[in-house]
Amino acid sequence: MTWAAEPITGGDDVIRRALLDAELPSLLAALGAATGDPALLPERLRPSPAKRLLPQGGYTLPEQDEARSLAFAALTAARDGRLRLRRDPVDDEATMRAVRFLAGGDADRYLPLLLDELAAPHDPAAPRWHKDDLAPDRPFHVVVVGAGMSGLLAGHRLGQAGIPYTIVEKNDDVGGTWLENGYPGCRVDVSSHLYGYSFVEHDDWPSYFSTRDVLLDYFRRFADDRGVREHIRFGTEVLSAGFDDDTRTWKVRVRTPDGGADVLTAHAVVCAVGQLNRPHYPDIDGRHDFAGPSFHSARWDHDVDLTGRRVAVIGTGASAFQFVPEIARTAGSLAVFQRTAPWLAPTPHYHDPVADGLRRLFRQVPGYAQWYRFWLFNANVEGGLPSVHVDPAWPAGERAVSAVNDERRALLTAYLEHLFADRPDLLRAAVPDYPPGAKRMLRDNGVWAAALKRDNVTLVTDPIRRITEDGIVTARQAYDADVIVYATGFSASDFLVPMTVTGRGGADLHKRWNGDARAYLGMTVPEFPNLFLMYGPNTNIVINGSIIFFSECQAHYILQCLRLLLRDGHRALECREDVHDAYNELVDAANRERAWGASTVNSWYKNAHGRVSQNWPFTLMEYWERTRLPDPDDYRPR
Repeated sequence: MTWAAEPITGGDDVIRRALLDAELPSLLAALGAATGDPALLPERLRPSPAKRLLPQGGYTLPEQDEARSLAFAALTAARDGRLRLRRDPVDDEATMRAVRFLAGGDADRYLPLLLDELAAPHDPAAPRWHKDDLAPDRPFHVVVVGAGMSGLLAGHRLGQAGIPYTIVEKNDDVGGTWLENGYPGCRVDVSSHLYGYSFVEHDDWPSYFSTRDVLLDYFRRFADDRGVREHIRFGTEVLSAGFDDDTRTWKVRVRTPDGGADVLTAHAVVCAVGQLNRPHYPDIDGRHDFAGPSFHSARWDHDVDLTGRRVAVIGTGASAFQFVPEIARTAGSLAVFQRTAPWLAPTPHYHDPVADGLRRLFRQVPGYAQWYRFWLFNANVEGGLPSVHVDPAWPAGERAVSAVNDERRALLTAYLEHLFADRPDLLRAAVPDYPPGAKRMLRDNGVWAAALKRDNVTLVTDPIRRITEDGIVTARQAYDADVIVYATGFSASDFLVPMTVTGRGGADLHKRWNGDARAYLGMTVPEFPNLFLMYGPNTNIVINGSIIFFSECQAHYILQCLRLLLRDGHRALECREDVHDAYNELVDAANRERAWGASTVNSWYKNAHGRVSQNWPFTLMEYWERTRLPDPDDYRPR
């Protein structure tokens, strides 16, 4: 968004039409902050915390009419020159009043975090220090692995602090998952206005939930505009990283674009390769016997034309949910093989463009886009977390984990019954047999059900026995196919694979983890000084907010750790074993008390040991608080 808003133009009818598209609670907050007028924030229109996730904050129709009347009076007065809309955000009483209006009773607790989210185009999380002021003569170079969303952010922050860095990227462009996943219908399932860096001005997202191409363009422009691209070595893959005990540096061995090898020396390494970057293929007998084209959805083969073909899709997770409705329109026949049904979250506007009136108001009301983001963020600080808490007194079983969770199950089941009212056979297959929240819930606007009901589509729930040269065989019948698409997710638990990572004293990271990755705050590991992970173990969020929030917290924390190194003259910092272990015990205990830990349903949240190694089980606020400043006592200088 842009604080230098456009002038308000148009007649009364134009403004009234725009207000029909407005998100009202955040518009009142924006106007209240821009005018300083408390009458725009009446107590009777303060959104109820219990209704934050409802459309318009749960406003009744009369309340919506009143909110639009207040906004109309302010906008027409500003248009006619009778009222001045302030164009620079100031941390004053008007801003605080607007924050408390939206945040309700949580305002004081969450105030520092919420003000951070409201600060663009200012950047409160930017390093307030520079290497030249702390250690101007000390050589210090950082290697960042990966040029996706987290790696680009790490590079930007390092540049702000004056720390030389190199980003190593195996692909030929930036974007990470948004570069690699190019399947039909690919888009994000987090609101566009949350799925962006908090400090980057942006008020013109074309859709409420951005498509892959829009997001890829966003990250490409960020890399260019912030000068990060010039620090990236593309087509270069990290093979190994080893810590040198004598020099306290890392030796990062890479494969160069020409197939050769090179070694980079780094004083710190930031691994920003994430969790969802290595496609997972199922262990099905005969998988390599199939005679036709086959590929993973994350490596979509656009040279294969599916028009009129017999297509088999294995999997009904997030990726299949998006591309199946697209390819069903042109495929001759489509067999979709489902192991576990997903819960669907009703999202009628999932594919919709941002309404014209809302976009107009974003441009004309100073700060409105940021207040809109603030409203979405505040609603998701805890999000649906209370609905997945396990109640120890709740009767054991796989249906639900608490009374609240069971209520959610009933609502979601009713939605499925509505979608499949005319197809009881599909309804039986569509209702999950596990608690809501135990697996990733998928946003739905009806296109999934519509696709499954097509005459050329068959939903198969029988287990796959084997794959043959001609297709797929279940216990009941054979399904001939010309093309097989694997929508089977990623090897999420295999952190940093296939890199070899060797720490202090020759410690092997993968041997240490033994398939059960753990890290302090998801970022640091004992025996591996000056190694930092982004989107590491137990930093995945599935019920509240955007993963970009976690990346911003991690980049901030990592830069503060580097500041400690440079300020105090340490050559390396290493996480203490007892601190690491106590933290992981806390996380494990909490994950066992969430639906995804209590349920026995198959899930990528759990590793081969049955432990939840992906998810963060607490609120966003708790992670933000833990990552503001590193505690020097958590680390040993080396």
